[in-house]
Amino acid sequence: MKSLQLPHWLQDTIYVVCGILFCGFALRSFLVPNSFFDGGVTGISLLIHELYHLNIAYIIIIANIPFIIMGAFQVNKTFAIRTFAAVIGLGLCLLYLPYPQITSDKLLVSIFGGVFMGIGVGLAIRGGCALDGIEVLALYTGKRISFTISEIILGINIIIFLIAAIKLGLPTSLYSILTYYTASKTISFVIEGLEEYTGVTIISGESEQIKKQLVMTLGRGITVYKGERGYLKDSFDIHHPVDIIFTVVTRLEVRRMRNLIHEIDPKAFVFTSTIKEAAGGVLKKRARH
Repeated sequence: MKSLQLPHWLQDTIYVVCGILFCGFALRSFLVPNSFFDGGVTGISLLIHELYHLNIAYIIIIANIPFIIMGAFQVNKTFAIRTFAAVIGLGLCLLYLPYPQITSDKLLVSIFGGVFMGIGVGLAIRGGCALDGIEVLALYTGKRISFTISEIILGINIIIFLIAAIKLGLPTSLYSILTYYTASKTISFVIEGLEEYTGVTIISGESEQIKKQLVMTLGRGITVYKGERGYLKDSFDIHHPVDIIFTVVTRLEVRRMRNLIHEIDPKAFVFTSTIKEAAGGVLKKRARH
């Protein structure tokens, strides 16, 4: 029986709408009533709101416009249009939806405000747009200076939290840093998905048996690279052709796969790497059957 597959544009729209609702909930129910901050453009908007008491909905829209224009050149026009529509949608939610204030407990506000903000931003990114344009600024700046995108974002956020500490007090700034950290981790969780995958590379003289076991026993798809093994210090000129095996497994399968390889060749060289996103192939065929 075939599973229902929604069109890509409809999936993206659902992601973005849900993201807008979550961000509005985080702002109106947690951050704004308690004078807390986040990082990026949202943090700048919240800081301006607290210092000058302007409507947060208008500030977020206006603050994101320069980054949306920048995004049209740095990414593409479709991304810019989607982001502009999403920011307008967030502004309308902040203006018209009656979000209730959930709590005044500072720890709960900092943690759950960050969680819901992270869910919203992460869902929007999965939908092909951004509710916070700070990444676009970092991408633009990173091409002109030697700093990485992460370092640029960190520098901007440090400035935001320093201003917040000076103007509104150090405790508020520290709680806001916790909010930003929680939001960042939640964004990564939402974007990468619930099930992380691990890429495994295997170099062994018993590659034929290992290939057979990975496919027939674990049901994994494999890719084989042609390489050479040897080149040891005492016998540098001696080397042999070898099949280098690459496969992708879930985190729960890593231990079982290592044990299987060790039984075939205890001296096999195995190393793993984190896969941010994986789709297609035979990743889940056995689970479905």
